[in-house]
Amino acid sequence: MPIVTVQVTREGTAPDRNSVTAEEKAAIIKGVSELLLNVLNKPLESTFVVIEEVDLDNWGWGGLPAVQYRRQRAAAAKL
Repeated sequence: MPIVTVQVTREGTAPDRNSVTAEEKAAIIKGVSELLLNVLNKPLESTFVVIEEVDLDNWGWGGLPAVQYRRQRAAAAKL
């Protein structure tokens, strides 16, 4: 019985939203479940998918908080 945890930042995919929508979460669950079915032959009914939304200020990479890292990359892309 596979259990898959998907972590996403708690921010919307459009300016007027601040979280992932129920429809987007359903698509993630479906896609992950179908991937495990196709790759590992795991039945859909035995696959559990957990989506964790992490506040953006609790997310970082490259040694920086996510917002600072994105600003740094955007500035570098303009050069």
